Amino acid sequence: MDDGPGQGRLRFTVLGPVRAWRGETPLATGSPQQRALLAALLLRGGRTATAPELVDALWGDAPPHAALAALRTYASRLRKALGDDAAALVSESGGYAVRSADGRPLDLDLDQAEQYAAEAEKAKAAGDRGRARALLDASLTLWDGEPLAGLAGPYADTQRTRLDEWRLSLVETRLELDLEVGSHAEAVSELTALTAAHPLRERLRELLMLALYRSGRQAEALAVYADTRRLLADELGVDPCASLAELQHRILRADPDLDAPPAVSDGPDAADHIVVRPQQLPATVADFTGRAAFVAELGEQLATAGGSVMAVSALTGIGGVGKTTLAVHVAHAAREHFPDGQLYVDLQGAGHTPSEPEAVLGAFLRALGTADSSIPDGLEERSALYRSTLAGRRVLALLDNARDAAQIRPLLPGAEGCAALITSRARLIDLAGAHLIDLDVMSPEEALTLFTRIVGKERVTCERQAAMAVVGACGFLPLAIRIAASRLAARRTWTVSTLASKLADERRRLDELRAGDLAVKATFELGYGQLEPHQARAFRLLGLADGPDLSLAAAAALLDMDIESAEDLVESLVDASLLESAAPGRYRFHDLVRLYARSCAERDEHPPTERDAALSRLLDFYLATAAAVYTLERPGDRLVDHMETAQRPGLAFADRTTALEWLFAEARSLLACAQQSTDATTLRRAADLLLLAQDLTESGADSRQYEQVNTALLMSAEKYGDQRAAARVHVALTHVHILAGRFKEADEHATSAMLLGLATEDPFSASYAPNDRGIIAFSQHRTDDAEAYLSQALAAFREDHNRPSEASALCNLSRVHLDTGRVDSAIELAESGIAIYRQLGAMRRLANGMYALSLAFTRAGRFDDAVGQLSEALTVFQHSRQRFWEGMTYFRLAEVDLAADRPARAANYAEQALTALRDIGGEWRRANVLTVLGQALASIGHHGRAQVCLAEALAVYDRLGSPEGADVRKLLASVAAA
Repeated sequence: MDDGPGQGRLRFTVLGPVRAWRGETPLATGSPQQRALLAALLLRGGRTATAPELVDALWGDAPPHAALAALRTYASRLRKALGDDAAALVSESGGYAVRSADGRPLDLDLDQAEQYAAEAEKAKAAGDRGRARALLDASLTLWDGEPLAGLAGPYADTQRTRLDEWRLSLVETRLELDLEVGSHAEAVSELTALTAAHPLRERLRELLMLALYRSGRQAEALAVYADTRRLLADELGVDPCASLAELQHRILRADPDLDAPPAVSDGPDAADHIVVRPQQLPATVADFTGRAAFVAELGEQLATAGGSVMAVSALTGIGGVGKTTLAVHVAHAAREHFPDGQLYVDLQGAGHTPSEPEAVLGAFLRALGTADSSIPDGLEERSALYRSTLAGRRVLALLDNARDAAQIRPLLPGAEGCAALITSRARLIDLAGAHLIDLDVMSPEEALTLFTRIVGKERVTCERQAAMAVVGACGFLPLAIRIAASRLAARRTWTVSTLASKLADERRRLDELRAGDLAVKATFELGYGQLEPHQARAFRLLGLADGPDLSLAAAAALLDMDIESAEDLVESLVDASLLESAAPGRYRFHDLVRLYARSCAERDEHPPTERDAALSRLLDFYLATAAAVYTLERPGDRLVDHMETAQRPGLAFADRTTALEWLFAEARSLLACAQQSTDATTLRRAADLLLLAQDLTESGADSRQYEQVNTALLMSAEKYGDQRAAARVHVALTHVHILAGRFKEADEHATSAMLLGLATEDPFSASYAPNDRGIIAFSQHRTDDAEAYLSQALAAFREDHNRPSEASALCNLSRVHLDTGRVDSAIELAESGIAIYRQLGAMRRLANGMYALSLAFTRAGRFDDAVGQLSEALTVFQHSRQRFWEGMTYFRLAEVDLAADRPARAANYAEQALTALRDIGGEWRRANVLTVLGQALASIGHHGRAQVCLAEALAVYDRLGSPEGADVRKLLASVAAA
């Protein structure tokens, strides 16, 4: 069986249909009886099976008269099917065996699955849970349906039962690991389906209870127990097992040991990088100098952290005194005491917009391996999950540049063995239990040592007095010394005396160098004063942008330069330590340097209008590039024809994937630019930019900031009396509120958009607003209004030759027809919309059309057609990062399966919808999903949990005053009576 020219190795499968291949070429294994013989031999692992054993395996107690002759015939035919590998079927001692001719083990899927499972068990025993999960997934992937599919006979039946049971045990073990690593939310849907398929398997019920509890769904978890107790009593006359009953008691008393454990990475590299141990500390400087007493004091604090509840040390002092440098140095030295990782964040406390603790906790949880779908919304919930995740781990959190104690408190680990190291300009006297250290400037000796290490011993030794004058002029402030020394080190023609002479000139050395934040500004003045004119201009202008960082292309636009020239210039500022390279092709300012750069721009930029011109160029860059993304995502859409004209070109993209990657990578910087553009001259372009970037809202990642920026633009539009800009911002805010299920607010904005659009003769607002009003009216069950508005929108879109939006209106009208019993016309309208999308090649919008058509197919009872449309749409939504539509598609798949009497699958899809719509879509849509989930659970006998879901949905509907509440109240009553 050695591989020969043009051949592959012989391989077999039994975890599904019994098959044989040579390489990738399938071999004909004959009749079911022949395949039963092959399976009986393969499952003996190369051992010989006697003829009587094989007869018994194939026919049991009722063999045919010529059983032995038939057995020999089957063996002969199998040898013929194996061709050149016929020797693999060995005949010996009156029996048969299948063995590899070259002595190697057979290539059998079952053997591979068992090997993966054995390795998974070892990894689990070693605490390597992530690798164990990956190996179990690899084992389970080898199954291809029912094992030994289509084979009859007592041996096949016995083995099939054994393999099914083994597979289920592997699934249980993998689900146990899912819960151990914090993937409880994702596990709920699979466990729901499994408990429906195996209702008497108590371990699955136990895992489902735990997964629900850890997902914050305590009532549902307790309902699972009630359902299980009732089922066991009815079917077997027994009570739940002891472990299941104990879990119920622990849930009732909210046992803290049941809380979610630390999360583990679940990405594509999980098999290689199992336990997530974040290593986020910035690099320590090679020339770290002095601070010996502080290093020892802090090092001792961190080294003994394992014996206390939590060690918290806070470094305070003026800007530029070296707090971050010292903290990073100490943190690196203490890494061995925190083997489970080190977290780092710049809290931007010195800037106008300090980091929100909620956002920081989201980043920390992701760094610790928590899936996005498992991260809750809200500060308290995230902080609680953060502390739970760190329980039992030894992690150091370096919280840099804090504004105050209130910003810090939610970020403290709180777990024994963990520690927090904090830097702040404010003295955090109200941070309970913190070990406070006030960091002063360097001693003269330390300052001179730092200067010497940067400049070079040879240059300083012969000019020691001048060097002392330099560090004295810097006020012994470490950041000032580092900048001055770096300037000198970069200019080999300068002497130390040259630099000392420059610093001696008080016109070049501000009095503020002596105290407070002014000392930092004076230090920056030293570096800024050494820049060439074109560098200084770049420094001033780059500091004007509000975003967290700038791409090279954005920097080039702001500076009005080509990419290559801009890169040379920006990199020179990096070399001057006035700008940081955040990542290849991306740049950012330290927050204090940004403030200084802006003060320089206000002081030195002439004429002053150049500042506005620079930000206008940046806005034009984002506007033009976002238009390119929009055009690829929505070919034929007329928004790009109606938007304000960008005076500067943007980037071009080869495909949709690259375009979307740019949009999501630039989201925060793009939104920050729009928020800066609220004056009368930039307002309209900013409003158009946000419309072009509306995909950010449907991803869920930036919807909150998107809404905030639009709100700011609306205030400006009203201030300046710009009705056209106001109309377009109202359109954007309508979209935000529709996605959030806030239909009253959405209708208010849509009404304003429509009135202002008509008043200003803006074809965009005048057509999109009635379309949105139709969607809102339909969602509020005002079908007559919905049809009127959508018909108005359809006419407006056609007048504007806006073909994709025409298709959108047709698909929306399809839903109105469907809701009023006109199923055939609903299908026709959706198919008309889809035809337009296909003609335009608008794949993203085509998915929305398929979504609409699936609803009509569902109502018509064409369930397979509906699933086909939704499955194809789901792939597009996932590729486009449209988490809102991904969640809604899961919801519709659940509806289809419920209507098709497939409740277990419906429950699975509904759970996936809840996960995807976790922090997007609003309460109303969550209630819709819970209603379907409750119905599906009731259909599979999970009545207690069904009541919990329906009751939660009813509470939402009642709170919102939604008419759906009446139907859900009836459903709840019928389930309770069952």
